Amino acid sequence: MLSAAERARYDRHLLLPEFGAAGQERLKSARVLIVGAGGLGSPAGLYLAAAGIGTLGLIDHDRVELSNLQRQVLFASDEIGAPKAGTARRRLLALNPEISVHAHEFKLRAANAAELLANYDLVVDGSDRLATRYLVNDACVLLGKPLVSAAIHRFEGQAISYAPERAPCYRCLFPEVSEQVVPNCAEAGVLGVLPGVMGSLQALEAIKILAGIGTPLFGRLLTFDALAMSWQEFHFTRREDCAVCGAHASIRTLRDSAGAELDNSSSAIEALQPRELQARQQRAAIDGAAPTLVDVRQPHEFALSHLPAARNIPLPDLERRLPEIPLHFPVVFICRSGARSLAAAKLAEHAGMGAIAHLEGGMLAWAAELAPAMRIAPPD
Repeated sequence: MLSAAERARYDRHLLLPEFGAAGQERLKSARVLIVGAGGLGSPAGLYLAAAGIGTLGLIDHDRVELSNLQRQVLFASDEIGAPKAGTARRRLLALNPEISVHAHEFKLRAANAAELLANYDLVVDGSDRLATRYLVNDACVLLGKPLVSAAIHRFEGQAISYAPERAPCYRCLFPEVSEQVVPNCAEAGVLGVLPGVMGSLQALEAIKILAGIGTPLFGRLLTFDALAMSWQEFHFTRREDCAVCGAHASIRTLRDSAGAELDNSSSAIEALQPRELQARQQRAAIDGAAPTLVDVRQPHEFALSHLPAARNIPLPDLERRLPEIPLHFPVVFICRSGARSLAAAKLAEHAGMGAIAHLEGGMLAWAAELAPAMRIAPPD
């Protein structure tokens, strides 16, 4: 039942004969997971929260950067360096305190996807990586969860919806596409308002599916050209040979788009939060076992600010300079936001180095949590 406050808040919904109190109560009882609190997840999250989705989940392991603010409308300038999921949670609860919002501040992988998605009724995918889109699609098919998926590229957007036994899935439309074929926003750019259009469309689709109204984008790919201000629709059907929902599906466990398992639990790489690294440095002052800090940013980034005792080995030079790193203490790789340091740690692991860690969230996280006055240089 809706409370008096809820009836006042959702009055304009209740006035719609096709929606009414029954539709609003369906939204109140629904649980929706948003994958990615970025350009698409921001407007989708805002509108789903405003619409009264009873429980929203946000999964994103990144932190807010200045370049995000051109399109990621959940965040403000004074939140740069803060975790996206937790920051988004506070924003959505400020908009609508009548709902519940859960922040999942970790990376979505095959090892955790099934357990996470099992707690939700519908998934809104706003990720910007093809591998993640395939993983989310496969998880929804295998778990029988409806999915609303969208993607953006420069001035163009696309959206489809999936529901078990009612529609073909993402792999039916795109059986396999290389990550290199479709660059993300950081590589190709994107018009800032475009994800607002497509993310709002995702919220609309989710509301229609949950409330049982209208005609969702089942079996239809909707594309939007922002420059021409034109929409096109393409119909597609389930592929009998689809790897995940076809008659003889080969995907029965979650994996990445290349077929390799995404479970990195066997990796020796440890992800350290800023306070964890600080604590280890403080303990090192007592036991003398200080970790070796390797900052893999470019020299101009390192020169502006860095952690004491860190040595600078830019990522492009790391492979040939690995012999310079002493092996008698643990090694912690550091960069600006955590992406380059993780790449460096993987390279070191592949080379046979043990006791490896990286600073999760990088210097942006360190500054946000421990050194607000520290200036962090932008990358090249």
